[in-house]
Amino acid sequence: MRILFTICGRAGSKGLRNKNLRKMKGVPLFYYTLASIRMYMDAHPEMDIDIALNTDSRELVDIVRGQRMVPDIKIIDRKPELANDTAAKVGVIRDTYLQCEKEAPYDVVVDLDITSPLRRTEDIEAAVEKLKSDDRIDLVFSVVDSRRSPYFNMVKQDGDYYRKVCPSGFTARQQAPKVYELNASIYAYRPRFLNQVIEKTILDYNCQIVKMPDYLVLDIDSEEDFQRMSYLMDWFIKEDPGIRRLTENAGYFSEKGDLWDDRDGAGEGCHSRRRSAL
Repeated sequence: MRILFTICGRAGSKGLRNKNLRKMKGVPLFYYTLASIRMYMDAHPEMDIDIALNTDSRELVDIVRGQRMVPDIKIIDRKPELANDTAAKVGVIRDTYLQCEKEAPYDVVVDLDITSPLRRTEDIEAAVEKLKSDDRIDLVFSVVDSRRSPYFNMVKQDGDYYRKVCPSGFTARQQAPKVYELNASIYAYRPRFLNQVIEKTILDYNCQIVKMPDYLVLDIDSEEDFQRMSYLMDWFIKEDPGIRRLTENAGYFSEKGDLWDDRDGAGEGCHSRRRSAL
């Protein structure tokens, strides 16, 4: 099986300025995502895996080239029409896939978000396996259990007053339909889906989910989000072996030690690499 991992990060951000360039525990956020891919590669040496970064940020490209743990990363220049605040991310993923697909066909396209950096190998595995399980599925995304329900205790403004987001007669939370929150961490797409013109939001297609622990709900879109994740990181490392391995491996990307057999810098081609475990 051949997988394309996409990573999308544009320059600037209104919610948190230059959030894709921030460091968590002294390690660039981008390296946590690369560590996730590297750990997946080590767990699945039988797979052909390519990685592509779509960006308009030269600083982010410098971060990619500042590590040598994953040398072959395709750099895709972000198109201007995909770099504004209203451009849907799936359009960026689709453009990345279409450019890399010229070199080789793919069975799965997996997008990992830079600012939702805490994911475990088993979370990626679950998304890929769920997509493979049913050919009718267009995409799979990661979620956590929602602590609030639009049918019961979430409200929106309706004229002069506030009412439930989804009208219902439920008198107890347990009666309401089960709902989940997207945590923006993992999206696994079927290439067939990305080959078409996507005219609706991705949630209007044939979606499936994989659940992650509810404490991995945080994604970074504000200074407050960043501070919360920084404070919680020590707890994550202590309590979750998968997150502990992730943070340890992400740290290697900032080091200069010769940990690989083949060190040729961050390349410009969509080529696969087989590496031994860290």
